[in-house]
Amino acid sequence: MSHKKIAPRVLALLLGILLGLSGCATIEDDYRDPRDPLESYNRAMHTFNDELDKAILKPLAKGYRAITPRPVDHSITNFFTNLDDVTSAINNLLQFKLHRAASDVGRILVNSTIGILGFFDVASNMNMQRYDEDFGQTLGAWGVGPGPYFVLPILGPSTIRDTVGLVADWYTDPVQYVNDHDVRYGLVALRGIDTRADLLSASKVLEEAALDPYGFTRDAYLQKRRNDVYDDNPPPEPEELDEP
Repeated sequence: MSHKKIAPRVLALLLGILLGLSGCATIEDDYRDPRDPLESYNRAMHTFNDELDKAILKPLAKGYRAITPRPVDHSITNFFTNLDDVTSAINNLLQFKLHRAASDVGRILVNSTIGILGFFDVASNMNMQRYDEDFGQTLGAWGVGPGPYFVLPILGPSTIRDTVGLVADWYTDPVQYVNDHDVRYGLVALRGIDTRADLLSASKVLEEAALDPYGFTRDAYLQKRRNDVYDDNPPPEPEELDEP
């Protein structure tokens, strides 16, 4: 069985586990955040991911940052950003944001040619705005609610909606269509390490500033995703409407 079939099935299995846990979850405290009915599980998975990060991912990211010249690091980030623009263009089309989709397609054409396969972000220098859309945002734009907060193994913060969206995003990722397995897996690994390296500064701030890293991460993620769905102009929350 190919990995293209395995990965979506793994995500579907995780979603099934989440739904099952949702049905048997009990209220352990007088107060439970309604956005996070699986907080006990999520905290445990957050801790697992954090320990995995400290033991493997963070050291790899630091080593990568240490041996990779800054211009090369930027070029690698640009390369994967250019690939991500394919997913963004498709999702902007699905949301009927034709102007944004055209901008994404224009960026891909410019960066893949003049920018030499995306290693140079020429499009941004030409004031072609980038829109980072995914299928989770598309579902949100279609009126699908986020559902419970859910921490995925290794991948981290998510929701039911965003977990479903990962399946569609998997099929729109150009990396998944590289025929050579070694090259494909190498690109997946390089993208992960490069992304983690780019987050080293942010993780340091989180570790130093947050009294409850889990709660801070959850709240920041949910707020960001809400802003993403509404293009940084979300409607008032229900509790905000109730305020005098």
